[in-house]
Amino acid sequence: QVQLVESGGGLVQPGGSLRLSCAASGIIFSIDTMGWYRQAPGTERELVATITSGESTKYADSVKGRFTISRDNVQKMVYLQMNTLKPEDTAVYYCNAIVTRLRIETPRAYWGQGTQVTVSS
Repeated sequence: QVQLVESGGGLVQPGGSLRLSCAASGIIFSIDTMGWYRQAPGTERELVATITSGESTKYADSVKGRFTISRDNVQKMVYLQMNTLKPEDTAVYYCNAIVTRLRIETPRAYWGQGTQVTVSS
């Protein structure tokens, strides 16, 4: 079993900052790409940012220049530093990781339970 646990969400004013963290635990041989997705009420879940095991990053156009994704491969953590937050960033943020549990197994995607981010004055 693999668990992803997010933390760091909350209420922040427009222009403020938050840092999300996600910790992976359980039976893990290796972790490939890790990422953050978000879902606002009434919308589809969308990609925010991803980072490969080699630390190549990708961002949604809407967050480029404001959000930074990073990871700690030893601690099996992924982070999302969110600056200059806007009301339209309000959503539930989900951590995602492509995990190989055992060396002979096929990698599969795992999701965290989500953490709420609300940007409002």
